Amino acid sequence: MGRIEKVSPFLVMDILKEAQSLGDVVHMEIGEPDLEPSPKVIEALERAIKDRNFSYTPSLGLWELRERITKHYYDYYGVDVSPSRVIITTGTSSAFLIVYALLLDYGDKIVLSDPSYPCYKNFAYILDIEPLMVNVDHSTNYQITPDHLIDIKGFKAIHISSPSNPTGNLYQEDNLKALCQFCDERGIYLISDEIYHGLVYDKKERTVLEFSQRAIVINGFSKAFCMPGFRLGWLILPDEDLVRKAELISQNLYISAPTISQYAALGAFDYEYLEHVRDTYKKRRDLLIKELDGVGKIDVYPEGAFYLWMDVSKYGMNSYELSIRLLREAKVAVTPGIDFGKNNTDRFIRISFAKDGGTLQEGARRIRDYLTR
Repeated sequence: MGRIEKVSPFLVMDILKEAQSLGDVVHMEIGEPDLEPSPKVIEALERAIKDRNFSYTPSLGLWELRERITKHYYDYYGVDVSPSRVIITTGTSSAFLIVYALLLDYGDKIVLSDPSYPCYKNFAYILDIEPLMVNVDHSTNYQITPDHLIDIKGFKAIHISSPSNPTGNLYQEDNLKALCQFCDERGIYLISDEIYHGLVYDKKERTVLEFSQRAIVINGFSKAFCMPGFRLGWLILPDEDLVRKAELISQNLYISAPTISQYAALGAFDYEYLEHVRDTYKKRRDLLIKELDGVGKIDVYPEGAFYLWMDVSKYGMNSYELSIRLLREAKVAVTPGIDFGKNNTDRFIRISFAKDGGTLQEGARRIRDYLTR
């Protein structure tokens, strides 16, 4: 089987396409924030346009934005990061591709969790890297632990996500420390996708940079900052030698991240507004859990992100069949769990609460009425 043949399609995109053709569908399938970015982002964007900032930036990104991101790490986490270690990327997807190409060669192995965001596995296949899927479940709060890794041989990197898509689970501090120690002692790279930082509802999230000098962080502006269409992310690498090598990849991949998006992002670190965003999604999470009480089993309590990972196996259908029926017969779109792996994922659907309260109530009503009729 060729590399591209191994890349799995996003079934949710098929559902979205059909949903758009049906009309009167409640959309709970896509993980896209419905809130606008901070007004300060819009002001910065307007200034960039007025000032005619339309040229390429350096491939590593605007120095001012790299500095602003490092200030964020000091203000929010108490971590000192040099701006020279930060790369501005075209969304986080390109950051994944850069990191995989940077650290791993043909045939190398990377550990991923199952379930997890499907792009991780697909990028590995595209680059002829072997993904080693580790089955996780509620017994470890859907987290990879060092105990999972003891008997796995020959891998060069681990990629985790906290909070995660699709479950919303948050890696606990003691486990983050243990994973960092495990990787540091063995010369393994720990890659942490922290795109949902800022959308953690009941405690303060921790970055792996607090526990390891070798860890790699990927984050961006699409989720907590409500800027998905700006296509802007960032990557923090351990040292400037890796940064230089990553720069060579980025120059060939996209030259530089979108210029006006970078200028706009200078206004994104509006903590009062970001707190409003977090509080809004917390209320929506609590509302949706209440509205779906008894309909399915919430297998892991979503401490972050904006998803419910709900076990619907009691209805006797696999997740894709159930998702299609909910779409066509109840007019509500959700994501089938099988998009996220093979580890019992046919039992689950992912429901996004990145919608206003009225939409969530109506979507929950349609799901409940259809499944409990």
